[in-house]
Amino acid sequence: MNSPYGLIVFDGVCVLCSRGCRFVSKRDRRGYFRFVPMQLAEGRPLAEQLGIDPDHPESFAFVASGQGYLKSEAVLRIARELPGWQWTRIFHWVPRVMRDAIYDLVARNRYRWFGRRDDCMLPTSDRLWPL
Repeated sequence: MNSPYGLIVFDGVCVLCSRGCRFVSKRDRRGYFRFVPMQLAEGRPLAEQLGIDPDHPESFAFVASGQGYLKSEAVLRIARELPGWQWTRIFHWVPRVMRDAIYDLVARNRYRWFGRRDDCMLPTSDRLWPL
């Protein structure tokens, strides 16, 4: 996928993931980000292509300029595109294995700690991929 947009493929039933997408959307003044839940027909093949099982996701994905990023790398790549969040680049100094260990801990417990929706959260139509 090569697009002028940054695409976030997320777990649409995860409350933490949905809140994260809303957080990004509110701060995205350029309109750069697009979102697609991996449970939708449009998101499922993208998730699978990136090595994510849409029925049991252990990560979300960020795709930019044809390159896919997972786990902590996806979080940091998204943050540096947001105004005021470029300071998060400092976390690239932390070895990825350590960053991903923290990411995995949160990912394993996200439904228990933050909840799970019965229905898939859909972004607003102007942010839903594909346009």
